[in-house]
Amino acid sequence: MTTTPLRPGLRLRSRTCTAEIVVVRPGSGSGTLECGGEPMTTDDVTTPAGTADAPGVLLGKRYTDESRTLEVLVVKAGAGPLSLGGVALTVKAAKPLPASD
Repeated sequence: MTTTPLRPGLRLRSRTCTAEIVVVRPGSGSGTLECGGEPMTTDDVTTPAGTADAPGVLLGKRYTDESRTLEVLVVKAGAGPLSLGGVALTVKAAKPLPASD
């Protein structure tokens, strides 16, 4: 398996569940994006049966690493979890809106 360098717009699919993501910001860290403990791929993969229940990776949410340099957008929910080099990604919090008094 060859590792695809991360770049904005790259679509990756999980080998273990139905999750699909798009890279928004590739980040500066090194490591492999993983879902369910397996490296994600650009290839079309057949989703194993029974993995679509109870999504742990939420549709439409952005996930980021600890340093906030990597950002991915979930375009198809799945069981997850997402990680970069074995370190779990977290849901990116929304920015608070300014007060409108």
